[in-house]
Amino acid sequence: MRRGSARPKLAMYWAASCGGCEMAILSLDERLFALNDSFEVAFCPCLVDAKIADLEALPDGDIAVALFNGGIRTNDDRAMASLLRQKSRTLIAFGSCAHEGCIPGLANLRSPQEHIRSSFLENSTTANARRITPKSSTQVKEGTLHLPLWNDRLTTLAQNVPVEYFLPGCPPEPHRVAELFRMISGEDEMPPAGSVIGAGSSTVCAECPRERGRKNASRFYRIHEKTTDPSLCLIEQGILCMGIATRDGCGCRCPAANIPCSGCYGRPEGVSDQGAAMISALASVIDIGHAEGLSSREIYDRIDAVINTLPDYVGTFWKYSLADSLLAGLLVRQR
Repeated sequence: MRRGSARPKLAMYWAASCGGCEMAILSLDERLFALNDSFEVAFCPCLVDAKIADLEALPDGDIAVALFNGGIRTNDDRAMASLLRQKSRTLIAFGSCAHEGCIPGLANLRSPQEHIRSSFLENSTTANARRITPKSSTQVKEGTLHLPLWNDRLTTLAQNVPVEYFLPGCPPEPHRVAELFRMISGEDEMPPAGSVIGAGSSTVCAECPRERGRKNASRFYRIHEKTTDPSLCLIEQGILCMGIATRDGCGCRCPAANIPCSGCYGRPEGVSDQGAAMISALASVIDIGHAEGLSSREIYDRIDAVINTLPDYVGTFWKYSLADSLLAGLLVRQR
């Protein structure tokens, strides 16, 4: 994009997200000044006092680039995604929530009604003697207040509107955000539309400096249960690390800090389901010991004994990608 006499407009919006993507922008530090020189921030509820009416008043396509973070959970989220698509020439799914659904997508395991019942009526720490639950509207003396309606499930940005680019991460790494802004300001060349930017084409394992051997695990530990060797592969030490099923580009930040990769950069290039890829990888890692002479039932029992040391299958394998996975379609059909 060329800089003319007027700065091109930039928008940023959060839907079902936590605010971490906005913190990733602030983590640019002094590079924020260069961003301000290159763009006019036309709409960003977190940083700028601009109203939806101001956005609606802009001509279609007037915004050069819109960064949309968060999944689509409510009717308001969907409406804002459509409005920003209409007003923007380039729409970027910014961060894991917009890209693949992220942790809010795990809510798809239950219906909205189940979540409301659990949170407001059945939670042992919730004091709600009048059994009040959220309603779409309520009357107060000043008038009627409205809450957005939940959709049946959380979806990704691209499942609702066309998207030009995807920037993964929970949140995206600041140096990757800086690369993105160099691209959209015209300093660096943009890749073809539809690309995942700020990421590589391999896996986190390809970036990991840890020493790898046979990758066998006879059981798995949670990270507080075992002191690990910082020089050796975490999976070989019984710590489940999602690096083998996660796109590279983060710089292997978590394993470098002796924390297993949890998968926030999403599925690698050419992989259709991150959780399924991890399960496939585990099939070659599990060590059940000497199996000669064992019956099929005994082998299955040993495999189950290893797998059962993992506390949460879906929350581990699909932590960041459930809403955009093959499993998501199965959940919809079962409803």
